[in-house]
Amino acid sequence: MPECFLGLVPGWGGATLLPKIIGPENAVQVIISNALNNNTMMKSKDALSLGVVDAVYEPADFLEKSVKFAADILSGKKKIERKDFSNDSGAYEKAIATGKAAVAKKYNGAEIASPLAALELIKASQKNTVRDGFAAETKVLADLVMSDPLRASLYSFNLIQKKRKKVEGAPKPALARKITKVGVVGAGLMASQLALLMLRNLKVPVVITDLDQERVDKGIAWIKNEIQKLVDKKRLSPEAATRLLGNISGSTNQAVFANADFVIEAIFEELSLKQKLFKDLEAIVTPECILATNTSSLSVEAMSEGLKNPERVVGFHFFNPVAIMPLLEVARTTKTDDATVATAINVGKELKKTMVIVKDAPAFVVNRLLTRFMGEVTDAIDEGTPYEVADAAMTPLGFPMSSLELLGLVGPGVALHVAETLNKNLGPRYKISPTMQRFVKEGVKTFYVKGADGLNTVNPAAVSLLEKGSKASTSEQVRRRALEAIATEAKMMLDEGVIATPQEIDICMLLGSGWPMHLGGILPYLDREGISEAVCGARFHPKGVASLP
Repeated sequence: MPECFLGLVPGWGGATLLPKIIGPENAVQVIISNALNNNTMMKSKDALSLGVVDAVYEPADFLEKSVKFAADILSGKKKIERKDFSNDSGAYEKAIATGKAAVAKKYNGAEIASPLAALELIKASQKNTVRDGFAAETKVLADLVMSDPLRASLYSFNLIQKKRKKVEGAPKPALARKITKVGVVGAGLMASQLALLMLRNLKVPVVITDLDQERVDKGIAWIKNEIQKLVDKKRLSPEAATRLLGNISGSTNQAVFANADFVIEAIFEELSLKQKLFKDLEAIVTPECILATNTSSLSVEAMSEGLKNPERVVGFHFFNPVAIMPLLEVARTTKTDDATVATAINVGKELKKTMVIVKDAPAFVVNRLLTRFMGEVTDAIDEGTPYEVADAAMTPLGFPMSSLELLGLVGPGVALHVAETLNKNLGPRYKISPTMQRFVKEGVKTFYVKGADGLNTVNPAAVSLLEKGSKASTSEQVRRRALEAIATEAKMMLDEGVIATPQEIDICMLLGSGWPMHLGGILPYLDREGISEAVCGARFHPKGVASLP
């Protein structure tokens, strides 16, 4: 049931009849948990075990057995026994508590109308007659339909579906070259993830390289272990696994890339190292081989300087974890030709990624906006805002994690590196946080650590390194400055041609940073809050986009 995922509640009796038929706990799983878990589709066997359906048949004899099932019911030969859940108050209380916990976890404590309204309808179904339950659903639906969150969710959903199919500004697909072998430079975690993704989806030989055999062996071992996990979970057959394992190899000699059609690097984020790598590779690979970089912030064009064929160099920026995050930023330099971009787009489609073509500019789209946003939060802490106040600034928006939790996921080292790159290339609005510098120097990787109970607790080592400022802000002030910074940066990116349209900024943040769907993309939210006009002098979208007219 996708309704809560889209900002609605199940109507036509969905929130009233389902709890009565399958019980409140199973109903919460179907209506709330599945919907909030990226609208997970139930498998037929799961629907049967939950009681949503009474029988499941194979396609070969589905019609015959379905007719017989109906005939047996009508004739009284077969009876379906239903349990009466109306007196099981404990089950209802447990179900509602489970549902509220799922909502709180998904939206990090923010109160989101549609799933909470669905839980109230499930709760009321214990005592409501069917007529009363239908009436309650109608009233809730009338309120939700005339709300911004529904329009915003539908905008997000439709945008995601559209951008999966069409890449704005992509060259003609006929220009794409065929890929028969892939090379991955690096055998660390990111490189190994890239190799596994390409191995599984492109179904061609993939070879990885690194500086020494120990690193190569470690990368190959990680890939093999991940394939075995897929087999153990029955997501991959042993035969398919054997075929994949036959296509993966590693070496310390880059000569193995000689007959590769697509080579991507995922080495340390140092421009001089990447420039030397590409020059070395150019002497090995064919003139038509694509040279791609997974850089998150460095200049792709600078990497191609001095090459004989700079037109085949392209940015191919994935997000971590590679297999899960759906966005892929394809960065085109002033020299990248159409055949290279078309090939990159074709590879991205085979990898099942949603792509945006971006101008080769510092940090592209997602990292540039996230770094600006995160910078305002860390700046507020450096200025003297208590960390718990600053970290709670974005809670009302329903992000899946707080700002400092996100810092732990990204890593202070990466965050500082990107901030330094942007500070150098875009100016002092990207400040270098002394707190982040201390974190990196002292090896502090997270602001929170998980306790034995699985809950986050503050890392004392991180707290001890915080800058001691004297100018404190409120959560509301921190939130406002962060959102104003994003609006300013988004306007600059559009003016600079980093990205073609506001819709593409929205898709980048929805799929690359986890911007909540119910807010309808980052720019419609800034429009609704009046921030766009206050900061930029105009809206990013016309009125009525992701909002009521």
